[in-house]
Amino acid sequence: MISSYIANDNDTIIAPATPAGGAICVIRLSGAKAIELCDKVFHGRKALKDAVAATLHYGFIKDGDEVIDDVVIGLFRSPHSYTGEDVVEISSHGSRYIVERIISLFRDMGVRMAEAGEFTRRAFLAGRMDLSQAEAVADIIAADSRASLTVAATQMRGAYSAELQELRDKLLHITSLLELELDFSEEDVEFADRTQLAELLNTLHDKVSSLARTFALGNALKHGVVVAIAGRPNVGKSTLLNIFAGEERAMVSDIAGTTRDTIESICNIDGVTYRFIDTAGMHATSDRLEKMGIERTEQALRKAHIILWVCENDVCNIISDLDGFIPNNEQKVFRIINKIDLNPNKPIELQNCPYPTLGISAKTGEGISTLIDNLSAAVDTSTAFNGDVIVSNQRHYEALHQAENSLSSAITALKNNTSADLMSEDIRQVIYHLGTITGEITSEDILKNIFSKFCIGK
Repeated sequence: MISSYIANDNDTIIAPATPAGGAICVIRLSGAKAIELCDKVFHGRKALKDAVAATLHYGFIKDGDEVIDDVVIGLFRSPHSYTGEDVVEISSHGSRYIVERIISLFRDMGVRMAEAGEFTRRAFLAGRMDLSQAEAVADIIAADSRASLTVAATQMRGAYSAELQELRDKLLHITSLLELELDFSEEDVEFADRTQLAELLNTLHDKVSSLARTFALGNALKHGVVVAIAGRPNVGKSTLLNIFAGEERAMVSDIAGTTRDTIESICNIDGVTYRFIDTAGMHATSDRLEKMGIERTEQALRKAHIILWVCENDVCNIISDLDGFIPNNEQKVFRIINKIDLNPNKPIELQNCPYPTLGISAKTGEGISTLIDNLSAAVDTSTAFNGDVIVSNQRHYEALHQAENSLSSAITALKNNTSADLMSEDIRQVIYHLGTITGEITSEDILKNIFSKFCIGK
């Protein structure tokens, strides 16, 4: 039974593709009757039904004899359009009144308002793009840095899909040979060479694992690299945050415990978004509010990609300074010696410190440019800017992780001389999980969840 969610895709739909209220607004129609209905209200040199595809047409939108607006119409015919259907894009003046009048004209003729993401959903259902490319459209719209845009654009252009399809094709070939063996089980023959099969499974496992490992970087580039500024009270954490913010985001004073909650500031360094979090100073306290602030500091430290451990120029220990917190192996830590302006002739203390140490003065700005250079170098953006495939979607990462586990099971089964039918089942699981990424295997619930996050006109 076809649900209403899919059945509605036969309707002609309309929505503004750009916000009303600006100089120009683009109103998009898609569906079998898009051109026919537009001809009822558009008056130009020729009827749109007689016009060549992929052309622009100047004219007027009229309600009876009343001219609502002069417009430019972009005409796209099926299947060579974004949705794969006939598409008309009306560029009108951006007045909210004009946009509402134009949409109302089409609504009166039976055109339905598009649902969130419905234009892209139709593109997916028409085979114009796969599901991972459709998700990349939303990521491009939401991109707030060069890095996040580059990752999304690479995915939308199909590089990611091509790698996954290559993996699935090889796995489908394996399963076809294994299942052929089942048809001849009584004759004890092997169509799949076990040595070649082991090499292929290990190669595919390494590739899937490699893709999954890119998620940490991809997620950081997509949502911003989290940088926790931590340390004891009164070491200059808030002053340092204010430097990155370019304004006084955090209150600064000589009173210990001034910062009682995390304060965040976002800035762009070399095309990458960094989310700096000023945290409450770590120390023993009986103050209830300070304890709550320290708990939030611990939360910020756990999710940070980079930790700026701010301290003064003396022998110190990160575990004692951060009240027992131990950074994990994936986190990059910089020991920041602040207030070097107070004693410029004192050498920077390096005893027992396993982390890169930088001297700065958050008050005067000395050493800040070197710190920024180190932050930039701490995030390897070369793969993203070179167009390599990077996973930035949580759903894709989870599917790859499942595929990796199933490949491990298949490799173990092969080593243990497990029967072809059981080994084939593991490989079919890999094919399934990879298929959920591209949409070759999907469900209505997944589609609803994905496209509900889109804006109405996309």
